[in-house]
Amino acid sequence: MTLLRTKGLSRHFDGLKAVDGVDFALDPGEIRAIIGPNGAGKSTFVSLLSGRIKPSAGQVFFEDRDVTGMPAHKRVRMGIAYTFQITNIYGAMTVLENIAIAAQNRLRPHLFSRKPVSEVEIARAATKAAQEVGLGDLLYETAGTLAYGHQRLLEVAMGLALQPKLLILDEPTQGLSDSEIENFQEVVRRVAQSATVLLIEHNMDVVMALADRITVLDNGRVLAEGSPGEIVHNDAVQAAYLGAPA
Repeated sequence: MTLLRTKGLSRHFDGLKAVDGVDFALDPGEIRAIIGPNGAGKSTFVSLLSGRIKPSAGQVFFEDRDVTGMPAHKRVRMGIAYTFQITNIYGAMTVLENIAIAAQNRLRPHLFSRKPVSEVEIARAATKAAQEVGLGDLLYETAGTLAYGHQRLLEVAMGLALQPKLLILDEPTQGLSDSEIENFQEVVRRVAQSATVLLIEHNMDVVMALADRITVLDNGRVLAEGSPGEIVHNDAVQAAYLGAPA
């Protein structure tokens, strides 16, 4: 059973076909990268997967359930977590408080939930997520004062606190230094031991180091799909994105 798949998924903006009839399948346990030139439709595509925007046509299935009309917060409860291209944290709160919000959303999904959950349990889950991304020593730091790379890791920790089956990362290494990128790659590998990872990334070194398979989008359509080696040697990808072969 595929974890997630789409059938004819499309999104049009005033005549612009940002995503145009995409058929896509993601297996459990994969690290899948989506690449493509600017304007290829990558962020729009994952926004459709997460429920942040509605499709113009087509369907999205998660664990063989049609979730096309399901809003984002319900998809989160099903196990789809999404981190934004632009860091999205609560700057005035501590690291622990930020992650605890996500943990609480999972453990106590609505205000009138009958499931008894203690503050200790929420804090324990938040601390565990922080430790998984290497922020265990910064729990009581104010999030807005963190270095940019740590803020990106905090957002991943917030996603992990939801215990997702699928974690979608949109341009996670944007703005990171080389050393921060190396650390981030190790975090993704650890995350992939318990969740499927869908990665939109412009840094091809990161893509080649992490991805089991790569999907290439161009003009809102799937141009190619395959292993890193297959993609590197694909003539159409070379022409559209990676640059003509020497």
